[in-house]
Amino acid sequence: MSTIAPTKPNPTDPPTSSTPPGRREPRRRSVATPPGDSRHRTRRSTVLGLERRHSLTGWAFLIPAAALIAILNFWPMIEAFILSLETGKGARLHLSEPLWLNYTRLFNDDLFRLTLGNTLIYLVVQVPIMLVLALILAMLLNDPHLRFKSFWRTAIFLPCAVSLVSYSLVFRTLFANDGFVNDTLMGLHLINEPIQCLANTGTARVVIILGLLWRWTGYNMVFYLAALQNLDYSTFEAARIDGAGPVKTFFHVAIPQLKPMIVLTAIMSTNGTLQLFDESWNLTAGGPANTTMSMSHYLYNLAFFNNPNVGYASALSYAILILVAILALIQMKVADRRD
Repeated sequence: MSTIAPTKPNPTDPPTSSTPPGRREPRRRSVATPPGDSRHRTRRSTVLGLERRHSLTGWAFLIPAAALIAILNFWPMIEAFILSLETGKGARLHLSEPLWLNYTRLFNDDLFRLTLGNTLIYLVVQVPIMLVLALILAMLLNDPHLRFKSFWRTAIFLPCAVSLVSYSLVFRTLFANDGFVNDTLMGLHLINEPIQCLANTGTARVVIILGLLWRWTGYNMVFYLAALQNLDYSTFEAARIDGAGPVKTFFHVAIPQLKPMIVLTAIMSTNGTLQLFDESWNLTAGGPANTTMSMSHYLYNLAFFNNPNVGYASALSYAILILVAILALIQMKVADRRD
């Protein structure tokens, strides 16, 4: 009896289907990624890459500037605070006992109280007058019908560009015993003998205030002028149509819209006046009898003259910083009141 050996499948033969004859084999669907999804994913990865690159570029520009600010500003502030906790003369410093000794000493220092009073006089008298004059000048120079506006703006702003030492020397010459002011007053027969403007406490303070007004009024005027030019001119036209005069227009139209700029200039002027040094040093040298000396002038004398007391001078510098911060906070709170 013969047997038939099973044939081995040929690998080249097509695969046999188990589907019965006469019925089609179901087509298998391949799952493919839609072309839209791949493009969206590619675009998203590109956007993320650009954002990351822009962020790194921004940090690359920011880190050097931040490092310089930290090294040149914040690190000296930290060192000054540490110095304010030390006492001694010259370079022979040691931690004071108690640590707040220099700060408590300020309350018992008659000269500190005198310089604080002088500085507050300059602040209370000079800053309001300066800001009001700057506002008035800005309103006048903002008139579209004014002729030679560029000349007037430059002339009023020019004192700000003059060197502090130079203008102090000019004012010393003007108010000297044989200076222009005394010669003019005597020529008009308003006085019989020269006034010693820099030798009397009251007149010396007036000279310092006049110098501050002459130098910084034009500086603040530029801020107000820039703010006025950004206001809607139709509000001023509407006020004129309603019959409002220049005074009412100034107080009821211009001032409310300039409130943020007024706050900014008030804070800057307060900060600058509390750190006043050049006028006290160059105009009057703090005299007579320290009655015109500012706090910064006193700080300079403590740190660099006679027997330098750097620790006490550092405590005084932090007292000025705290005073500036308190007054700036008060001004911001007052200006931030909601109607």
